Amino acid sequence: MTQVSTRTALVVPAADARRWPDVVAVPHGPLRARVARLLLRRVARRLAIRVELPGGRLLAPAPVGAEVLRLHDPDAFFSRVGAGGLIGFGESYQAGDWDSPDLVGVLTVLARSLPSLVPARLQHLRRWYAARQPEEQNGTPENARRNIAAHYDLSNELFALFLDPTMTYSSALFEPGPTGEPVARPELLEAAQHRKIDRLLDLAGVGAGTRLLEIGTGWGELALRAAARGADVVTLTLSTEQQALARQRIAAAGHADRVDVRLCDYRAATGEYDAIVSVEMVEAVGRAYWPAYFGVLDRLLAPGGRVALQAITMPHERMLATEATFTWIQKYIFPGGLLPSVEAVEQTLAAHTGLRLAHRQSFGAHYAETLRLWRERFAARGAEVAALGFDQVFRRMWTLYLGYSEAGFRSGYLDVQHLLLTREDEVR
Repeated sequence: MTQVSTRTALVVPAADARRWPDVVAVPHGPLRARVARLLLRRVARRLAIRVELPGGRLLAPAPVGAEVLRLHDPDAFFSRVGAGGLIGFGESYQAGDWDSPDLVGVLTVLARSLPSLVPARLQHLRRWYAARQPEEQNGTPENARRNIAAHYDLSNELFALFLDPTMTYSSALFEPGPTGEPVARPELLEAAQHRKIDRLLDLAGVGAGTRLLEIGTGWGELALRAAARGADVVTLTLSTEQQALARQRIAAAGHADRVDVRLCDYRAATGEYDAIVSVEMVEAVGRAYWPAYFGVLDRLLAPGGRVALQAITMPHERMLATEATFTWIQKYIFPGGLLPSVEAVEQTLAAHTGLRLAHRQSFGAHYAETLRLWRERFAARGAEVAALGFDQVFRRMWTLYLGYSEAGFRSGYLDVQHLLLTREDEVR
């Protein structure tokens, strides 16, 4: 094998086995580990990735300037990937088995070829080796609050460390540069989040006197800006942490009389609304519950009303290929979620509602930049994250989540859309 300079091993403190059992335990499966090694060698050659092994060796020849995946504990890495696929790949990063000097760079290369990383002749084996989503993550009313709490109730202070002052946890919309690319810098993020919110409110026709329903409160910034326009807002959340802080922020802004922040499942919502807005909520619902989610929009929308959604989407064929697979993101970041395709949204609307997609606009490059800014700020404030009680396994998990997501948008594997829904007989 080609020689390279020797690297210092990554040191990760021992993890808490009660908190991280599948990160601490290395599965035993020599045959699967050998298969994983062969697959990575094939991927490294085909995608020109520089896979560095301890002691100064390369897994396969790689060109100068190739993206680097550095294995600190190859035996553990191949055992985890062989046993758990992409879940094992993520857990091996949490454990410190591998790293990269440019995490997003190497993940972007992998994401561009994600459908073909496993050879076509082995794809049919997916149903035998890919884990299935646990029943306790299904988006029932009983499970939904637990799924939401697992992410959004971690700590308001944690999110405040890397979000901008608006506490908006969804893609921003930046001003375009000379060639159309988003111009994204830390000092521009707050204005870019307001630009995104304003576009959604405009799309839904929100103004003075509008009866607005928001499904998915976040920390209240959209409700605040709608109230400032003179709208009367009901906003729903399942996160007690978000409800408490959103109420504080809304009261401090002087809009408590116009905004009602309810701890309420979307299925239990009542009333009639001129406009409904929901930002990156459908991703958490789960495919089995998309008819119920879109049915609620249909049931609560007044005649002539408009629905404006912001949704992360993926290609339809990839959604179909992976919808039954239990992923690292579902296991550690967003329990119960599934990203829809635009086609799946349209099919659900047609089959279960009188709503139709009247307009859509994608801006995936803006999400890549939003995630970059969050990731850089999270890294810069690592000591403060640790001071909140989040250990290094958590911090590596969060770093991978932000980098993995950014790579998805940079590669084009993921996109984000603004979708306008209107009644079928009102589409224009």
